Amino acid sequence: MDVKDKVVVVTGGASGIGAALAKKFAAEGAKFVGVADMDAEGAKSVAAEIGDGAKAYQLDVTDEAAVKAMVADIEAGAGPVDLYVSNAGIMFTDGPDWTVINCSNEQWQKIWEVNVFAHVLACRAVLPGMIERGQGGFLITASAAGLLNQIGDSSYSTTKHAAVGFAESLAINHGDDGIYVGCLCPQAVTSKMTAGAEASSAAADGIMAAEELASRTLAMMRESRFMIRPHEQVEGYFLNKAKDYDRWVGGMRKFRRHQLETTGQPI
Repeated sequence: MDVKDKVVVVTGGASGIGAALAKKFAAEGAKFVGVADMDAEGAKSVAAEIGDGAKAYQLDVTDEAAVKAMVADIEAGAGPVDLYVSNAGIMFTDGPDWTVINCSNEQWQKIWEVNVFAHVLACRAVLPGMIERGQGGFLITASAAGLLNQIGDSSYSTTKHAAVGFAESLAINHGDDGIYVGCLCPQAVTSKMTAGAEASSAAADGIMAAEELASRTLAMMRESRFMIRPHEQVEGYFLNKAKDYDRWVGGMRKFRRHQLETTGQPI
């Protein structure tokens, strides 16, 4: 999957991973980049920085009609969508009591809609056309938390596991239709979500610059990789988890205790 001369959509494109990917795709020759985000001004800023061939969209990724309207506008002006980067995501921590039942029903519903169901809505908007043309691609931003876990973020970890599962299903069921699927599973990356989180468990291996993540992601996409892990340590952690699940859970509990002792909170 390459982006040269391609029509690309990036949700959550106003900052962080989304902004870095949008700029990288444009720099690598994408024909058009749709920068979509709830933050209209942020999306406009990124699109303006890219210049010709970019357009900003204020988008709620959980609004199916709005997603379809954006895709229709892009396809009317730039042509069929070749790559849809479903990157928007949100997080609610388990604080302040740090139990897995802390989040409200409303928070669970919201994070489910943004972190999981938005991928389904994106597919409904563009997958039929991709199947008909016999080509296209999806990049779904999950997280290393979807392969491992994020201490202190039960709803985030749960929905990112579900995002990985949906990406797997998409790749298995539609790879033979000519559809490329990538599942992006980074650890901490510079973004609004990680601002001030240098001492968090998520940043134990450091916080990668979003621009570096974008470069590594595109390189793996060009190799037709499904599982995109920009942080090299994640593969080792994942293998340890698969080899001895009980030991891995015990190790994560130890890590949680360490975080509580050093920072006063498990996250």
